[in-house]
Amino acid sequence: MTDTSLLLKAYYEALYERLQANKEILVKRIEEILNEEVLERGFEDFDEDKYAAYIEACLAFVDERIETYNPFGIQYTFDQTRARDAFELELQLDWYDSRAEYENLVKAARSKAQAGEIEERLEPVAEELVKELGAFPDKTIISAYEAEPGLRKLPDYIVALTIEEIIK
Repeated sequence: MTDTSLLLKAYYEALYERLQANKEILVKRIEEILNEEVLERGFEDFDEDKYAAYIEACLAFVDERIETYNPFGIQYTFDQTRARDAFELELQLDWYDSRAEYENLVKAARSKAQAGEIEERLEPVAEELVKELGAFPDKTIISAYEAEPGLRKLPDYIVALTIEEIIK
């Protein structure tokens, strides 16, 4: 395992720990942000049933994101061979293209790992990555939604905003 991949795993583990520890706050903020966004964007016909469905979708996305960062499952999610295939499939399924953000994350991790003796500084350097770059792929999701808002994109956007608030 390279120092860069070791650092990336530590980065995902730091995100996992923060999100697990703050899940109740995430849930509360999701409800608040959904209300704000629906009012601000003027989405029509947003009744109680639709609101409940969007909350449920957001909560499912939170669980999915937390599990994506899970250090016990991360070797399957980010295994080199499968990661490329999964990443390409995800690009076909998602409404946003996070390749540039991921490349930026890897580049930053590689740069920090090249400073040497990464194993001794793993946790603080991983925390630096989280602080500097946020949680992958939030920046992509937020900018793509803000460029072209839509109901289909709303759960991803709300989860991304909430996660960014929690991890800072």
